[in-house]
Amino acid sequence: MPRAKKNEEMSQEAGEDAVMEDAPTSAQAEDEGSHAQDEELEQEPFEDEVEEKQRVRLLPGSTPTAASFEFLQEGHTLGNALRYIIMKNPDVELCAYAIPHPSEDKMNIRIQTYEGTAIEALEKGFRDLQDLCDVVADKFWASREAFSGN
Repeated sequence: MPRAKKNEEMSQEAGEDAVMEDAPTSAQAEDEGSHAQDEELEQEPFEDEVEEKQRVRLLPGSTPTAASFEFLQEGHTLGNALRYIIMKNPDVELCAYAIPHPSEDKMNIRIQTYEGTAIEALEKGFRDLQDLCDVVADKFWASREAFSGN
């Protein structure tokens, strides 16, 4: 008895799954040109449908002047810089950040304000941090060009 039939009979008797060797091959001829077109069609909608996931959310229990935010895919680099900049705002009473667990790719930041809302303080912190980065980049490039010119 051929090996494939013997395996099929044994697996059917024992109530097991069929062996892959026993599966019939496709009767359709493989056309490489149409296969490449199928792959292109499959990839195009995926590229159009890619939406950037929301990376910041307001955590439950927040009030207008005291709020906690969760940042996905962020760590100590943004957390410490943003905390420093936000604490420079005179309307902010408290700003602290925490990484809930090292294996999670999340960063939480807590903001409490005297005046204004915590969301306004966060937005101002982002603008101020961007301005600071722009100043540092400008000074770096100016110094680099001055060094290269000598």
